[in-house]
Amino acid sequence: MARTVPIKAELNRYWRIFATGFCFSLFGIGALALTFIAFPIMTLSARNQQQREMRVQAIIQRTFAFFCRTMKFTGAIDYEFIGEDILRQDRNCLVVANHPSLIDYVLIASRMPQCDCLVKAALWNNPFIKGIVKAAGYIPNRDPDNLISDCSERLDEGNVLLIFPEGTRTTPKQKSKLQRGAAQIAIRTQSDIRLIHITVSPSFLTKGSKWYNVPKNKPFFRVEVKDKIQTARFIDNADSVTTAARHLNSHLAEVLFPPAA
Repeated sequence: MARTVPIKAELNRYWRIFATGFCFSLFGIGALALTFIAFPIMTLSARNQQQREMRVQAIIQRTFAFFCRTMKFTGAIDYEFIGEDILRQDRNCLVVANHPSLIDYVLIASRMPQCDCLVKAALWNNPFIKGIVKAAGYIPNRDPDNLISDCSERLDEGNVLLIFPEGTRTTPKQKSKLQRGAAQIAIRTQSDIRLIHITVSPSFLTKGSKWYNVPKNKPFFRVEVKDKIQTARFIDNADSVTTAARHLNSHLAEVLFPPAA
């Protein structure tokens, strides 16, 4: 009897390895199907590029929601959203989140019918992802000369723009450092910031780990929509745009990565 619990726990871990592999295979197949079948069909009747991108983003939200439910149903992960109704009501703002795992973007986008995203240039070379980011009109982080104007254009249309200011996934047990891009965009476009804080315990799908590095216990994701930061107070209390962005970036680091109690 003493070995019953360890055996059950190990069997559960093997099942979660299988379930995770199944879900990621499903994601890859679904991404290709969307890119080469669904998106071309659904955008044929679009009047313009903006309508086409809104349709694509809406289908991304529904398919990501299905993917998340599948991961939860199979027991690969569990998750909880706090304040998602607030998130759905946001317009004309940046959504800024920490980035502890590979599926943070999927979790957030699964709750947002409209969600532009600033994505790293490498994703435009990923065969499973590039069709999605291109069809959705996401903004590649590779052209600094046009980046602010591209973001400003989307925000002026009332869109919501998702940014992970770390630039990449958090490295476990290492202090995170924010790039200043999110703060620069917020200040220069005079857009407020909605904060999202994500925790996952135990760590899963972190930087440097493989999908099959499944922990002994089922990972639990907690996605909490937090307060909105008013950028006007940083602009009003600074003598330059650069200073305002630096102060805002420092504030983001404090609220996204509070010191452990």
